[in-house]
Amino acid sequence: MNRINQLFQTKSEKIMSIYFCAGHPTLEATAETIKTLEKKGVNMIEVGVPFSDPMADGPVIQDAATKALRNGMTLKKLFSQLEGIRNEVTIPLILMGYLNPIMQYGFESFCKKCVETGIDGVIIPDLPFKDYLEEYKPIADKYDIRIIMLITPETSDERIRFIDEHTDGFIYMVSSAATTGAQKEFDDAKQAYFSRINSMNLRNPRMIGFGISNKQTLEAAQKNAAGSIIGSKFVSLFEETGDANKAMDLLLDALKK
Repeated sequence: MNRINQLFQTKSEKIMSIYFCAGHPTLEATAETIKTLEKKGVNMIEVGVPFSDPMADGPVIQDAATKALRNGMTLKKLFSQLEGIRNEVTIPLILMGYLNPIMQYGFESFCKKCVETGIDGVIIPDLPFKDYLEEYKPIADKYDIRIIMLITPETSDERIRFIDEHTDGFIYMVSSAATTGAQKEFDDAKQAYFSRINSMNLRNPRMIGFGISNKQTLEAAQKNAAGSIIGSKFVSLFEETGDANKAMDLLLDALKK
C-alpha cells in the first residue's frame, strides 16, 4: 500500500507535514533534513523542487527556491540525494514542484525515479486538472504515485467533488487564495470555508496548509482536517539557524503560543 494511504488509515487526526525546499539552506542538506524531521515526530514530508517562477509561493519560499537554485539544486541532483533514503526513513515523502522541470525530465521517467527513491506522491500546483486526468493520472497510477490536488476558498463545490472522486491520498486544502506565508489567525471567512468543506463529507482526508505558524492556526487546522502542512514558518527558521533540528525545536515551541 502507498505510504500516504497507510498514514491516513493509521492516523486520522493531528497529522503534521513539514515542507522544506531541497538545496536550501545548503545544497547537500536534503537527506539529513528528512531524517531529522522524522526523528522529531513529523508524520509526512513535502520536499520542494526549486523553480524560478513558483507562482503559489510567498516571499519566504520564493527566496529559499532562489537560493537553492543558486546552490546548484536540480531535479536530477535531488533524486541522487534521495537514493537510499528508504534505508532509514519510513514516513511518506512527497515532492512539490512545478510542471516545467518535471516535463523537462519526462513525466514517466520522473515517476520511475520517484519509485526508485521511495517518493510516494507529488504536488504540481500548475498542473491543469483536465491534463492530470487525461495524461498524467494513468502514468502516475501505473507507478502507484499519488498526485495531490489543491483546493482553495474559491474552488466550487462541484469541482471539489470532482477532484475528490478522481484523486487518492489526500486533498491539500489551501487556507486562502493568497500565496504561502505565515498568518497570525484564520479569520471568519476562512473558518466558514473550513466548515463548508467539512459539511461536504468528502471521501479523501484533507490537510490544511498555507499560513500555519502558531497555536491558533495549528488548532484551527487540526479541528477542520486530518492535520496541517507547515512550510514558510519552518523554512524561515531553517534559514535563520541553518540547523533542521534547532529549526524544528523553535517551530514546535512557536506552535504552543
